[in-house]
Amino acid sequence: MYDLIIIGSGPAGLSAAVYAKRAGLDALVMEKSPMSGGQVLTTYEVDNYLGMPGINGYDLGMKFREHADRMGVEFLETEVSGVERIKNRNRYEENTSELVAASNSGAGEGFCIVTDKGEYRAKTILAATGAVHAKLGVPGEEELAGMGVSYCATCDGAFFRNRVVAVVGGGDVAVEDAIFLARTSQKVYLIHRRDELRAAKVLQERVKNLSNVEILWDTVVDEILGEDQVKKISIRNVVSGEKRELEMDGVFIAVGIHPNTELFENLVECDEKGYIIAGEDGATTEDGIFAAGDVRSKPLRQIVTAVADGANAIAGIQNFL
Repeated sequence: MYDLIIIGSGPAGLSAAVYAKRAGLDALVMEKSPMSGGQVLTTYEVDNYLGMPGINGYDLGMKFREHADRMGVEFLETEVSGVERIKNRNRYEENTSELVAASNSGAGEGFCIVTDKGEYRAKTILAATGAVHAKLGVPGEEELAGMGVSYCATCDGAFFRNRVVAVVGGGDVAVEDAIFLARTSQKVYLIHRRDELRAAKVLQERVKNLSNVEILWDTVVDEILGEDQVKKISIRNVVSGEKRELEMDGVFIAVGIHPNTELFENLVECDEKGYIIAGEDGATTEDGIFAAGDVRSKPLRQIVTAVADGANAIAGIQNFL
């Protein structure tokens, strides 16, 4: 039985892994992707991580993983399909001595993590599963995904050099995407359903000064059109009701993220948006389960806050154990 199993290897999970190793905890990091780093891997440029201005997101993710590797962190590439308390699994009821040992450790009965490579047990769990991009839910989005519809400008922007594209959204990510795409695209439409952007002021100023970026205020996308490739989008002004179509080569959707909390839905409490409710120490409403990074309910989700979450969670886990 491990002291801790960390599910996820983004900045929060990797930070926690390093701190767990330094604390002498017997920990295992489970990751479903062959590469650690999470969403940071698809970030073209990170300009707000202290001491590393302008670093490429992929390079930063690799530095995080290299640090963990140097510390001797144990990793397992696997898909986790379930998390349960051991007391709920009859197969462990006969192993009384093991249950007692786990109980005496201060961690209760512990947990069983079910994966495609077998079952693993731990006294505590850290949910560092991150989040995924939200979708518009309009006709043509699913059908044309990967054929002009993208959720990552830094991943796919190179395919749209000297072409016309649209970015849907009004937050930091959407505006950053528009700025990034404007470097190589012929024309960028920034489509936002409100009359003002939610992005940081410095980003707003930058995007408004770009000659090849046009902001469409109070506008939503009703449909994405094309066969085997995006050809145009149908848009609607939510104030006037006016509808029109724009010829388009690509649509980049940046309207938010959804937390990956499915594994923990029946174990911990989540807020109205689905994020796991956890304090600064990472402790959730279920003893022995902690949360860190984008999956946790908090006001700001950045690389630096995810890294801090990982460190704080280990302190909380140490106190629990």
